[in-house]
Amino acid sequence: MQMSRLFQCKDPVLTMLSPHEITTLLMVRNAPDQIGSDREELLTLLERQLIAIDPMVSDIRRIQVTAEGHAVLNAVSRIR
Repeated sequence: MQMSRLFQCKDPVLTMLSPHEITTLLMVRNAPDQIGSDREELLTLLERQLIAIDPMVSDIRRIQVTAEGHAVLNAVSRIR
């Protein structure tokens, strides 16, 4: 078996977030109205179910951190 195949992990729980993804998750928690919906990191966070986007209400999409996202942020805050 090739070494590179050993390290290719497709499980979103077992893969690490990039610094940009962690920062985006923090922004969603602290200032969801100020984050642009065109950020690439939002798609990754959605796929990993760390954030959720509520349906549009009066032309405004509400982004919020899920329970799993809060768990990640709590874990990150303990590392500091």
